[in-house]
Amino acid sequence: MPSWLAADETWDADIYSGNPLQFPGYAPEGAPAGDSAVTGVLSLHGQPIVTISMQFECFGGTMGIVAGEKIVRAFDQAVRLRAPVVAVTRSGGVRLQEGTLALLQMGRTSAARARHAAAGLLMLSVFDSPTTGGVYASWASLADLKAARRGAVMGFGGPRVVEYVTGQLPTLLSHSAEAAYARGHVDALLAEDDVLPWIESALGLRHHQLSPPARPWVSTPAERHSPRPVRSEWEVVQAARGKGRPSGMEWAAALTTSWTEIRGPEPAIRAGLATLIGGRRAVVVAMDRHARGDGAARPGAAGFRLARRAIELAARLGIPVLTIVDTPGAEPGPEQEADGLASEIAAALEALATASVSTVALCVGEAGSGGAMALSYTDRYLMVEDSVFPVIAPEVAGLVLYKDPGRGGELASRLGLTAPELLQLGAIDQVLGGRDVVASVRQAVRQALDETVPGDRHKRADEATRRWLKAPEAPASWPDQRSSAREGVS
Repeated sequence: MPSWLAADETWDADIYSGNPLQFPGYAPEGAPAGDSAVTGVLSLHGQPIVTISMQFECFGGTMGIVAGEKIVRAFDQAVRLRAPVVAVTRSGGVRLQEGTLALLQMGRTSAARARHAAAGLLMLSVFDSPTTGGVYASWASLADLKAARRGAVMGFGGPRVVEYVTGQLPTLLSHSAEAAYARGHVDALLAEDDVLPWIESALGLRHHQLSPPARPWVSTPAERHSPRPVRSEWEVVQAARGKGRPSGMEWAAALTTSWTEIRGPEPAIRAGLATLIGGRRAVVVAMDRHARGDGAARPGAAGFRLARRAIELAARLGIPVLTIVDTPGAEPGPEQEADGLASEIAAALEALATASVSTVALCVGEAGSGGAMALSYTDRYLMVEDSVFPVIAPEVAGLVLYKDPGRGGELASRLGLTAPELLQLGAIDQVLGGRDVVASVRQAVRQALDETVPGDRHKRADEATRRWLKAPEAPASWPDQRSSAREGVS
């Protein structure tokens, strides 16, 4: 067990299991430290943290009857304490010497974690080497944020099992921490000295400035100056797409003091459990048009899956969501279509539309069509003054309406896509600018999070719709549809 994980109070060290299968040579009562699972509570910066450590020195860190019971009790005690859970695992899976009774612990521990999650409490897992089998495939992988030690062996099947079943040993491309990180299965890849800072940051106990990505050709938000001369709508579109313009991650850096990555394999959408300037905890989901170096990165299905995960986490923890919108639109190619792009956009949009917490969107460049809308249906919608929110790219509108993308410049002036036009239409709440645009945005985001009420998103959309709706009122003789349905009237 890492020294920093040593509990101030250790729980349930005096419970042991028998030998239910009378397995030859199995003597759990003589195991070191009582069992593979060590649970307890420690104080970290004055905050109680419930800890679960799986120790490989005891029967390969496997989970049996006692480990399952300890883990269940730890989660339930964390609920009573209103405390987060931090787990560090070194495990070979389920304990074979206890048979199916050990296998049942996967369900028991997962249910206990579900109770902890339903209470709105955070769980962190750090996967050390090895982490395999039933521990990896149950409660440990149900953490909100997951990190892995560099070089750790990880996978559902241990290497020898994989070799026997498949006929070949697994490679580092499948059963390593690095592979899991590359595929977005874990949120952080850590050296030993990084583990405690990562935990402290994720718990909101450590503050450090998020540095923008190393992109020297991209300006920071502070380098932008306003007011700007009046430009045509087409010129505003081009400016919003500028390759040197700050995008989502630059703005995230300007608005936060700490950031713990919620990782996905799609770089065009990033998410983090963050601390905003001023101290408020929030989940931030940022679109990053510079993710591929061309200033035009389009998110695919995996990016919207990440956004949904992040929004659902915020709702469960009871903290607000800030989305930073900047994208030409979603990637429409065949590969993304096969990956369920439309369904993932819909699912992310549903998560945002139904979130039980306050939500604020900030458009800092281009909010391209439905791909941007997935992160835009929020209680408060803010736009930087020279950003745009088109129903579709003007060139594509030209292609659809006239089979001529060259008419994009003409259509830009007719699509109502600039921030002042959208404010007049009632589609957004506020346009931000001025000489110190960063200060303006920081103040507006802080005020929006203070004042907005979950559900305001529907009011704005409904009011904007009704404002422009031309329809007669329903005749007084029409039956009430809800009462008719109850009474079986067709």
